[in-house]
Amino acid sequence: MSIFIIRGPEASGPLIRTAPPLPAPVLKALVHRAIDAGTTVAIRACGSEQELLDALRVADHSRGEITLLDPGACVHSVRLQRLLPHLHNAYVEVHDDDTRAPEACLPPDVGRRIGVAHGYCAQSYMHGLEIALDHLGRSEIVEGVHVGT
Repeated sequence: MSIFIIRGPEASGPLIRTAPPLPAPVLKALVHRAIDAGTTVAIRACGSEQELLDALRVADHSRGEITLLDPGACVHSVRLQRLLPHLHNAYVEVHDDDTRAPEACLPPDVGRRIGVAHGYCAQSYMHGLEIALDHLGRSEIVEGVHVGT
């Protein structure tokens, strides 16, 4: 089973830009934390609204457990907001903003959102992963041993 990290485009319209890669230390920390919790992460950066929608559909039909979704420039997308209620996987909405420049969020009642992680720049992904692991009951698993067993 995997946790999917799906990142929407950074800009829309004629100047569509795929979000820049996550900083190497954050990416490494995400992978190691997922492994410590007994799962894996799969990351997809999308360059358009359609690519984002397709990635969400693929993740929903794969053996994923939960999705960390950064909608990026698609945060106001009507198509995204129509799709989310039809997906089986729960999601954590993630924004790589900081407290001085908060990004808009999806409406709170769209789909199976279990939390929002924003305000910590790229570290928001780590916060989102912790929300996901807590939801899955894996937040205390370290090195293959569940605390309390």
